[in-house]
Amino acid sequence: MSLIIDIHGHYTTAPKALEAWRKKQIAAIDDPAVAATLKVSDLQLSDDEVRESILANQLKFMDERGVDVTIFSPRASFMAHHIGDFQVSSTWAAICNELCYRVSKLFPGRFIGAAMLPQSPGVDPKTCVPEIKKCVEEYGFVAVNLSPDPSGGFWKEPPLTDKWWFPIYEKLVEYDIPAMIHVSSCCNPCFHTTGSHYLNADTTAFMQCLTGDLFKEFPTLKFVIPHGGGAVPYHWGRFRGLAQELGKPLLDSHLMNNIFFDTCVYHQPGIDLLHKVISVDNILFASEMIGAVRGIDPTTGFHYDDTKRYIEAANLTADERHKIYEGNARKVYPRINKILKEAGRV
Repeated sequence: MSLIIDIHGHYTTAPKALEAWRKKQIAAIDDPAVAATLKVSDLQLSDDEVRESILANQLKFMDERGVDVTIFSPRASFMAHHIGDFQVSSTWAAICNELCYRVSKLFPGRFIGAAMLPQSPGVDPKTCVPEIKKCVEEYGFVAVNLSPDPSGGFWKEPPLTDKWWFPIYEKLVEYDIPAMIHVSSCCNPCFHTTGSHYLNADTTAFMQCLTGDLFKEFPTLKFVIPHGGGAVPYHWGRFRGLAQELGKPLLDSHLMNNIFFDTCVYHQPGIDLLHKVISVDNILFASEMIGAVRGIDPTTGFHYDDTKRYIEAANLTADERHKIYEGNARKVYPRINKILKEAGRV
């Protein structure tokens, strides 16, 4: 029987003191009086507070739905790389990553960390390398979340295929960890953060990779494009045709040794389409529970983000389900194997 590994979880239920501290940090950007009193040490969260925030939320749903392990990162909309400068982002990333590390220690074998990066618009990505190093070597994290648009909806950075990003890729390859391509909150009023900005970014990231040759430069680099790949599976013929017109190889060899999609698709027809179009070798189980879509579907009576139900109902063989639930995660996130073994979850 497969372990059910959810590769897309965020700490959306962190104690309210975290948000209160963040509001003070943001106020301090333009208010010297607030800045003079801002201290990281003022954020005091007990283990009991952290534990309760998980027990009553993510862990409750994981147990109810039969999910064994979640790869857990800071709340995506809270990353907000566009706020302040690099120092603001660096401090905020360190705080949020340390909290996810505490969750992983309080619930060993159930939560495994993935890092938020201290990205800031226009700032050289090499400034993210120390946080990656700390999170992997000290915290045991197995992935990072990489935003292709730290400007918050205005797309001011070079495409992901540009050499500007290479310092991050070099570190990911060194540690053999993937990047989940995940934007944060949007400050462009044209786009709803989770309804359009996230899905636009997923689609844009895939197209950027299609038009370039990034994986010739980094043949072992791995990207996870969440939310089912945005528009990609639905318009697979368009992307295949565009690759052909651009003189690129077939997508299977051009991109699909390096790009993977998750199952954060919140209805049965969407999951059915995903696995019909995309090879099961490129699909990883995920739910992003207590995330963007938290309600109950009135047509089914179950939560939209209870994605395991869709996988169980899909026309998949036992071997295909094993790949989606566990096998592919162990290959794309190889550092989880040691962690699971140490936790007795072989």
